[in-house]
Amino acid sequence: MQGNAPTPDGQVADAVKDNWVDTIAPIWSRPYLRLSRADRPIGTWLLLVPCWWGLALAILWDQNVGWNDLWIAVSCAAGAWLMRGAGCTWNDITDRDFDGKVERTRSRPIPSGQVTVKGAMLWVGLQTLLGALILFSFNTAAILMGVLSLLPVMIYPFAKRFTWWPQLFLGIALNWGALLAWVAHTGSLSWPAVFLYLAGISWTLFYDTIYAHQDTEDDALIGVKSTARLFAENSPRWLRRFLLLTVSFMAIAVFVALNGRETPLPLLIALIGPWAMGWHMTWQLRRFNPDDNLTLLKIFRVNRNTGLIPLIFLIAAVFA
Repeated sequence: MQGNAPTPDGQVADAVKDNWVDTIAPIWSRPYLRLSRADRPIGTWLLLVPCWWGLALAILWDQNVGWNDLWIAVSCAAGAWLMRGAGCTWNDITDRDFDGKVERTRSRPIPSGQVTVKGAMLWVGLQTLLGALILFSFNTAAILMGVLSLLPVMIYPFAKRFTWWPQLFLGIALNWGALLAWVAHTGSLSWPAVFLYLAGISWTLFYDTIYAHQDTEDDALIGVKSTARLFAENSPRWLRRFLLLTVSFMAIAVFVALNGRETPLPLLIALIGPWAMGWHMTWQLRRFNPDDNLTLLKIFRVNRNTGLIPLIFLIAAVFA
């Protein structure tokens, strides 16, 4: 491996080419925005999409839509950006020694020396505070759900040290918004939201196992665990299982939420969502090549579209 120097101008190795952080953001802000992964927006989408799933399904559940739902949708977007940034910064603080030894991650701000640990901790605090201000605009039940979400967020970075299933812990943290948005709309938790949450966790296991295959050699050298290392050559079989679980749990969530309606049209439209999502995941699986890191990264990034597919049909069902 080469030294720990960042790429030119401090850019992170796996950042999106010509992203706004590295091109137009003020120079002083760039290391902190890189900590928040603002130069790699896919993570924000993967945190936001389950929130919008939960809101859309909740509206279908109680057939009640109002201006407050617009605020929930917008605040989820802002909150996802902030809390994803806080979570990634916390992850980089805890992983700083590991990141310096991995080809793909040693150009990140902390191991490359762009940001101190103290500066990163202050940045975590600022992002969390701003996220809390948004959370406190929700009902009491949603606020409690939001506070509880901090527990899996704090645990996740350490999961790779004690389990071969850190992607499961990531799924628990990353899809919490499905529960939170549901509760923000309805005021309480119900079974459709739980099944939707399980669908999100299965989806995360699918795409993050693909993502983790980029680092299997380095992870083996430094003793970091992952589902990619655990499954190894059996990964395609496991990815198919996660695909089937994702589609099944989401279909169950839709069916439980909409079964018994006078007209079956909303149910039929909403059920197209998990079916179409499954085909998109199948397309990813056919392109999966554990030895091609560029393709692995491309497949991971298209999961924004994967998650938006069922959302489109959920929204269509609201207006059916």
